[in-house]
Amino acid sequence: MANIHCEDRWQAYFRLQELDIPCRCHPHQPLQVQIDGPHQAMQLWSVMQQANRPRRELAQWLETCWQLSV
Repeated sequence: MANIHCEDRWQAYFRLQELDIPCRCHPHQPLQVQIDGPHQAMQLWSVMQQANRPRRELAQWLETCWQLSV
């Protein structure tokens, strides 16, 4: 089961729908996600990071990725 803050749950739901990852989200219920392979697991991990990590931390992580690719 994915742990996502209540206010971010719908945003995560819609992003997972865009990625064609089967999921359900009912009011006052946890987000339910069906993962069919490692690619979808990685996409779910990414969506979870965006929902749960502070924006500053995400920006620092992205900056590190850019520096590694140079």
